[in-house]
Amino acid sequence: MIETARLEIAGPRATLTLTRPAKRNALLMREIPAVIGLIDQAEATRGVRVMVVTGEGGTFCSGVAFDDLAGVDWTDNPLEKLCERVARVAVPTICALNGGVHGGGVDLALACDIRIGTPASRAVAPPARIGVMYHVTGLERFVARLGITAAKRLLALAEPMEADELLRIGFLDQLAGGEEGALAAAVDAHAARIAGLAPQTVRNFKRLLDDIAAGRLDRAAAVAEIGASFTSAEAREGYAALTEKRAPVYDDV
Repeated sequence: MIETARLEIAGPRATLTLTRPAKRNALLMREIPAVIGLIDQAEATRGVRVMVVTGEGGTFCSGVAFDDLAGVDWTDNPLEKLCERVARVAVPTICALNGGVHGGGVDLALACDIRIGTPASRAVAPPARIGVMYHVTGLERFVARLGITAAKRLLALAEPMEADELLRIGFLDQLAGGEEGALAAAVDAHAARIAGLAPQTVRNFKRLLDDIAAGRLDRAAAVAEIGASFTSAEAREGYAALTEKRAPVYDDV
């Protein structure tokens, strides 16, 4: 057991919950390797098709705990490793923004594929206020996900943004209602939709799209992989389900 997070797996869904609500779910740097281990465990569990990342209490994540920074080698940034690990999860990831998100927590949220918030969601990235800078892969992610102007507003201007603006700039993909249970219902709907799709096809789409966005696509390999998909076991089941007018049943991977 670690203080920072817990992992729950229920059928096709893995949920990683940040568990320091009294500290606004600030990450303990010394525990980040263990949090990455939880992600490894979820990804290695057969049948997991979607991962939800969320936090306890009224804050998703406030970045790293400032009282836990002694001896950190910032050229080998643990927070960068965590965000990159989340970005590389093979299955789709949903960030359930249960409240505010601050500092390095903003990059952690951006590392997920889908972000769903509530009217209480608010983001602020304050490194420019205290004279430090984010890691390079985080900066790349801000620009890739949000565009250069929004990235500068959040980072170079340290501009706080409320939920409506976060939705407008594309930080949030969906804004759930403010009533109790609305966020959970929206996340459940997304997770259930993903879980019902062909799992290997979903993983392949995610990987290829990420490769395209990062400019690292092996085009010849992608063309061959796409061609092979039309005769795959998942395609055979999908075709059969269409013919028989039933929901497809895909094997776990």
